[in-house]
Amino acid sequence: MTAPPEEAWDLLRPLAPQVLGALVRRYGHFDAAEDAVQEALAAAATQWPEQGLPADPRAWLITVASRRLTDLLRAERARRRREDALAAWTPPDAWLSPAADRPPQDGDDTLILLFMCCHPVLTPDLQIALTLRSVGGLTTAEIARAFFVPEPTMGQRISRAKRRVRDSRVPFRMPGADERPARVAAVLRVLYLVFTEGYASTAGPHLYRGELATEAIRLARIVRRLLPGDAEATGLLALMLLTDARRPARTGPGGVLVPLAEQDRSAWNAEYIAEGVELLSAALPHGPAGPYQVQAAIAALHDEAATARDTDWEQIAALYGVLMELSPNPMAALNHAVAVAMARGPGAGLALLEGLRDDARIAGHHRLHAVRAHLLEMSGDAAAARACYLAAAERTHSLPEQRYLHGRAARLARTAAAPERPAGG
Repeated sequence: MTAPPEEAWDLLRPLAPQVLGALVRRYGHFDAAEDAVQEALAAAATQWPEQGLPADPRAWLITVASRRLTDLLRAERARRRREDALAAWTPPDAWLSPAADRPPQDGDDTLILLFMCCHPVLTPDLQIALTLRSVGGLTTAEIARAFFVPEPTMGQRISRAKRRVRDSRVPFRMPGADERPARVAAVLRVLYLVFTEGYASTAGPHLYRGELATEAIRLARIVRRLLPGDAEATGLLALMLLTDARRPARTGPGGVLVPLAEQDRSAWNAEYIAEGVELLSAALPHGPAGPYQVQAAIAALHDEAATARDTDWEQIAALYGVLMELSPNPMAALNHAVAVAMARGPGAGLALLEGLRDDARIAGHHRLHAVRAHLLEMSGDAAAARACYLAAAERTHSLPEQRYLHGRAARLARTAAAPERPAGG
């Protein structure tokens, strides 16, 4: 059977977790099976463009991976050689196509694999690393670069995650009905954290890392497709789309940060906004809304406002109040204070911030100081606002945020130093 090369590439990525799931189900040995699948993918990348697609690509990959697994169980191959060979292979642009739009094949074990990668025996950082490696298909080097850690450190992290899964003797099956809600919540939480780090990088020279945000959206599409009745899975995908829609306008020349109120809304991704609103509208009627649906509703209010002045801040403040009841956390409280300030004045927002001063989870976070600075500036206290902008800049590891905060402080300093004009001048 012959086929154009783009079909081969289109199949490789979504088939990878299915093949891994099939091997783990049949043989166990999660850590070695993952290695075998990587070698089977490398073989497919080499052979399929020349020989054409096999009649059953999934079965071909399972057969080849099974043979590799037998070899690996006898003698472990070096991880770096395997990953370097895959990383060196770059497919032509014509090969790339939206694989996430393909429906899952019968017997797709991707969801079970996600449950395994996000198992409670793993800490959140291990869950993220293993998910990106085993389901996302990223190399260890790519994951290490994404989270600004050395490659050996990330390799050890992934190996540790595999060992914990192996030693826990977790059965490769769907969780029982009693534990499934918590396990689904863990999967959604991991994807949310990956997206958040991609959309608003906590460190480094760039405001965002598009590859992480894009990968989180791709995986969220898969989870929603595999859990079509889960309103929170739909809400999470809607939230990602509605938030990522603003990415093209978040930076200006030289990567400078552009705040939401100053963004060129015509540059926002209209297709993402339309899809996100449609998904949210489909999810909300199915019972009480969860935290991701509420956050998606907030994002939709921002995206659907024609201008910053048209934003319905009262409704956003009300939704943040709901969010704090569903998922109490200081970041939601901080955003609630911003919404209240925009709806009712900076004094009302500053009063709410006072309640966060003694919360150790956020007291030292740069965003608390940045929000206080913004509200103080709105209230006319330039000196206090400048001090808070500088305090925020000292606490963030994101270079674009540092430059933005220093710029706001410098602007206030220039304004304070400017001589007053004579009356009638």
